[in-house]
Amino acid sequence: MIKELVDNLIKIKQDFAQNYTGNAHIQEILPLKPSKEFPIDTQHLEQLHLFAQKNPIYLNSFEKNILDFPCIVYEGDINEYWLNSIKHGSSCQPFYPTWIMSAYVMSLVAKKIGYSELVDIGSGDGRIAYCGKILDFDSHSIEIDDVLVELQNTICNDTNQNFNPKCNDALEFDYSKLNLQNPVFFIGGLAQMGGDILATSIIKKINSISNLKNNTGIVFAGSDTKRQLSGNLSEGGWSSLIEENKLSVIETVSLPTVWTFDQNVETPYIFTKFK
Repeated sequence: MIKELVDNLIKIKQDFAQNYTGNAHIQEILPLKPSKEFPIDTQHLEQLHLFAQKNPIYLNSFEKNILDFPCIVYEGDINEYWLNSIKHGSSCQPFYPTWIMSAYVMSLVAKKIGYSELVDIGSGDGRIAYCGKILDFDSHSIEIDDVLVELQNTICNDTNQNFNPKCNDALEFDYSKLNLQNPVFFIGGLAQMGGDILATSIIKKINSISNLKNNTGIVFAGSDTKRQLSGNLSEGGWSSLIEENKLSVIETVSLPTVWTFDQNVETPYIFTKFK
């Protein structure tokens, strides 16, 4: 099921990106209904559309057949939130969201692995934590930017899905307060943009909590795009940190994001656990 979702999502993304003639700042796609190619729980898909409908970053939507799949295209603008998100000194990356369907797939993978709690670090508008919530995770969303947390609270209220937004610096937050037993942490930010500093801090905090290390997974957003000064891109740029902290790679899933919309590659998400 997950492989089908990933393969077909990438197919429609690539076709749509090549033929898109609009001028929206951001754009993404959700299937209109479940199908053989998109075997999604009907209620879950409705909740994904509800997230987009209640999220003020999306300003327009329209139906479109893409490779004969009926879809809804959501167009929006994140400039206001992007500008606000870069004002924080310890922020590792400006607000650039993954796609809603990509967030859902990542949460599905985490559920398949067996985690029961989801902690989204640098959560932006909370879409990964939201998807975790509709998949019955105990979700927590940590975001340093107060404007984005206000946006998350609005989404929680309007969708009736409380994914527990918290306005905190992830480097300072006391994770023992969450009483975690079997969590997966999603780290927002590429390794080359300061995400490695954030991840190192989170790993130290995990190690400091009794009996948590052996039951915890960490998911990193990587990059397969070679740019000047980008360094080693093995494991999406995370190979050194993974090796230094004795993590094992469980699975890597490449998915569409806002920042790879105009590229031929997707964003790799690397699922790891402590050895």
